[in-house]
Amino acid sequence: MIHQYKLNGYNVVLDVCSGSIHVVDEVAYDIIAMYEGADKDTVLSAIREKYKDREDISDSDIEECFAQVESLKSKGKLFTPDTFESMAGKLKEKTSGVVKALCLHIAHTCNLNCSYCFASQGKYHGDRAVMSYEVGKRALDFLIENSGSRRNLEVDFFGGEPLMNFEVVKQLVAYARSVEKEKNKNFRFTLTTNGMLIDDDVIEFANKEMSNVVLSLDGRKEIHDRFRVDYAGKGSFDRIVPKFQKLVNAREGKNYYMRGTFTHANPDFLTDIKTMLDLGFTELSMEPVVCAAGDPSELTEEDKPIVMEQYEKLAELMIKRDDEGKPFTFYHYMIDLKGGPCIYKRISGCGSGTEYMAVTPWGDLYPCHQFVGEERFKLGDIWQGVTNKDTQKEFADCNVYARPDCHSCWAKLYCSGGCAANAYHSTGSVRGIYKYGCDLFKKRMECAIMVAIDRTFKGRA
Repeated sequence: MIHQYKLNGYNVVLDVCSGSIHVVDEVAYDIIAMYEGADKDTVLSAIREKYKDREDISDSDIEECFAQVESLKSKGKLFTPDTFESMAGKLKEKTSGVVKALCLHIAHTCNLNCSYCFASQGKYHGDRAVMSYEVGKRALDFLIENSGSRRNLEVDFFGGEPLMNFEVVKQLVAYARSVEKEKNKNFRFTLTTNGMLIDDDVIEFANKEMSNVVLSLDGRKEIHDRFRVDYAGKGSFDRIVPKFQKLVNAREGKNYYMRGTFTHANPDFLTDIKTMLDLGFTELSMEPVVCAAGDPSELTEEDKPIVMEQYEKLAELMIKRDDEGKPFTFYHYMIDLKGGPCIYKRISGCGSGTEYMAVTPWGDLYPCHQFVGEERFKLGDIWQGVTNKDTQKEFADCNVYARPDCHSCWAKLYCSGGCAANAYHSTGSVRGIYKYGCDLFKKRMECAIMVAIDRTFKGRA
């Protein structure tokens, strides 16, 4: 399978199943586009006709280019067949019963009242609650007990707003550190916060114990304060930005992410990215909102061309900033052209419900944070383990080849079939396709590959 596109002066050819990426001239680009649909003489004739007025392109140049395309095919770098379907599910079979990460819902409550919140302002369609130390400790023990020989374990402190239960966060980290050597484990902690409760104690603790901190900021003040308000309806921008800046400076600008959400109110999200850069933040993520159909925040078909253009302009801005010696990271454009996940991981997906689970304040297990509160997806609890085997198998069987609509998609080995939660909430099935999200993902991948190509050519990769 071949995918071709032109962006920012580059003619890009992606050979999907080998992972080979080629930057080619116009003649090669056109030959590759015709190669599988016509015989050699037909292709050569058409190319000669198209470039007949180009003095710099001779017949021998065209024939040599065709030969190079044939050579790349013979070497398995173009038109490579898809031989991966038989591997689908094998990684999950191999790691069956092994849990490597938990999302601890340390607080099902929040001090902000964001209208687009998928978690219903932290309540997850249920009651407000905070996790006790005893439940959190048992969750960590559950992770250790079910992690097999895996040494590196990941725990996300999530909410709601986890800093509303900060003392328990500190106690749980201390417990994990006290047992990790004995258990031959290494814990990596992440904290996601809206910033309202950040103080010097939080900053000191985060710098010592958190491998990553995710900070919620939607960009420009008027956009952020439109949605991210307290229960009195007052925007939070002016209160959190100085705290974020202090925390990031204390972390020396590393190991954090500024995570924003763009909605129907700001499909021109590049303006918000620029605001974050102006504030001194360089590790950035901007996510498209996923909400119920008809919600005022929902991205519309009319928004889509604006968003697509924003992704392209973002890529151009990244290259410009690279050239100026002021690079920044955009989470969705992080791609390794020379490596990346193994093929088993690429086709098996994120691992939700199998190697990754969410834990509620009461100790219930769900496939991930976006399924919490959906009773049919409750997997079990941290005392008895996974008892809902049928639902877990549904997730174990969920891979890129389990989704018929993915078979012919050029991006399938980059998205691994996409997010099961987004699929379920948009189609009613974890094997469904969230079409809008797919379209945005493919545009992001095209832009990410182009930026990586530019950095490679300029020796910055």
